[in-house]
Amino acid sequence: MKKILFVASEGVPFIKTGGLADVVGSLPKCIDKENFDVRVFLPKYTCISQEMKEKMRYRMNFYMGFNWKNAYVGIFEANIDGITYYFIDNEGYFSGMKPYCDNPIWEIEKYAFFCKAVLSALPLLDFRPDLIHCHDWQTGLIPVYLHERFAGGDFYRGIKSVMTIHNIKFQGKWNVKDVKQITGLSDYFFAPDKLEAYKDANLLKGGLVFADAITTVSKTYAEEIKTPFYGEGMDGLMNARAHDLRGIVNGIDYDVFNPETDNLIAQKYNAVNFRKEKVKNKLKLQEELGLDKDPGTMMIGIVSRLTDQKGFDLIAYIMDELLYNDKVQIVVLGTGEEKYENMFRHFDWKYGNKVSANIYYSEALSHKIYAASDAFLMPSLFEPCGLSQLMSLRYGTVPIVRETGGLKDTVEPYNEYESTGTGFSFSNYNAHEMLRTIRYAERIYYDKKREWNKIIDRGMAADFSWYASAKQYEEMYNWLIG
Repeated sequence: MKKILFVASEGVPFIKTGGLADVVGSLPKCIDKENFDVRVFLPKYTCISQEMKEKMRYRMNFYMGFNWKNAYVGIFEANIDGITYYFIDNEGYFSGMKPYCDNPIWEIEKYAFFCKAVLSALPLLDFRPDLIHCHDWQTGLIPVYLHERFAGGDFYRGIKSVMTIHNIKFQGKWNVKDVKQITGLSDYFFAPDKLEAYKDANLLKGGLVFADAITTVSKTYAEEIKTPFYGEGMDGLMNARAHDLRGIVNGIDYDVFNPETDNLIAQKYNAVNFRKEKVKNKLKLQEELGLDKDPGTMMIGIVSRLTDQKGFDLIAYIMDELLYNDKVQIVVLGTGEEKYENMFRHFDWKYGNKVSANIYYSEALSHKIYAASDAFLMPSLFEPCGLSQLMSLRYGTVPIVRETGGLKDTVEPYNEYESTGTGFSFSNYNAHEMLRTIRYAERIYYDKKREWNKIIDRGMAADFSWYASAKQYEEMYNWLIG
């Protein structure tokens, strides 16, 4: 049996800030258990809920030389859904109200400690992985350390590593002098062909240089990051490692996101009865949020972090034109940059019966929006994979997206002449191109309801469960391990 270790800074059901946690929580469960023993390492943050902490049991502790001191490392273990989770405990590094903070040098020290602690703990746990699957910059030092201080021992010899990029924008950068001191790495590693990038130390780059293979979360994004616009300064390296780079689209947990069994929505439905039952969710949500109660009005949902990456500048530009002239309702859920939060609050005030701005996050409300909306808007500037469009397809809500990254890979644009497609899309980052696409979707919704329902049929029939993606990961693991 081949042994795979996932290492990440967050993972469902213990701690979540974004899509990374969904991947780390869902993918191991879908890997073939007859051929692979998959385990997961996470930090034991003090902000993990008490309920989840109670599922952990203490295994051991040891002291490890790190950043010129002797640092305590505690190991805890939990078993959830047949997957073994290990946790690195050190309250000095992992305390606080949330997993991440705004101090970059502290974040680098914290995750450098985590990487070294994970590798140091493995012999004590009597678990020798054939391959370590690292996620994002927080684990970028693991492939580096495997080639440095852990390279000499028999235990570590031959362990392969994979680096997955969830969003290349976040890289773990700081000045070379401080990072050298924290990591204990020699001058050899801080050269332009290793960890150094544009005169700074870069942890993601270290992982990408030393990993045996690189993946990212969609085929289109794997191509996009080879270009200067999307590559965030890493495009040269991505081109140099093009043969080791592959894009595997994320999936979603079809047990959690299932309109037929979802207890968070007002009316359950499926691919057969959605024509009658789905609208009941819209009426209930309209009532709940104080919108005009009308089953016929097209409701457009948005569930997102409110950042410039997500295309909100385009929405800001056309909102007045759309809301003044068109028979639509817009329901927004999310937090983020203040200017976008205030923008949606403004439109809620101005068009109260047509716009509902919910500037917070609620898992329950997100499910209600997926179930109630007719369309789902994601006009992203860039989107490595995106999960919301997959959830909307699952709930029979038609996505309207910009053709970038995972959005391009997962949403097939509607073709009225051939009656194909699962959503609507536009290619340029342009507000009026987006508005034209929204209005085209409106026309199909209002004038060709049978066609609209066929789009929903095809969307709900698409399979974006983790099992399809897991097969591709298994293939890669077999290729690397041999």
